[in-house]
Amino acid sequence: MEISYDDFTKLEMRVAKIESAEKVAGSDKLLKLVVDTGADRRQLVAGIADRYAPESLTGKNIIVLTNLKPRMIRGVESKGMLLAAEVEGKAVLLTTDGEAPVGALVR
Repeated sequence: MEISYDDFTKLEMRVAKIESAEKVAGSDKLLKLVVDTGADRRQLVAGIADRYAPESLTGKNIIVLTNLKPRMIRGVESKGMLLAAEVEGKAVLLTTDGEAPVGALVR
């Protein structure tokens, strides 16, 4: 499905730093992340536990869709979505190259 350029410009993506990560109770695939977006700290739920150990994520800079409507996932509120590529059926986090500061807009 194609979207218009105007639709694309509605997406707000920012560089965010993962401050903490932990497994979501009762799930083998979900992690709860707390990230710093430069504008705020927020909680995300992501299905990446099959690829990443929670302790390996702290301090990583990732790309986050910040203006997604919040959603409850397994009883945990998620206020955004991290971006990842799918490789052989598993998520690979999209990170930054170089000195993109936390909060920088992704264009």
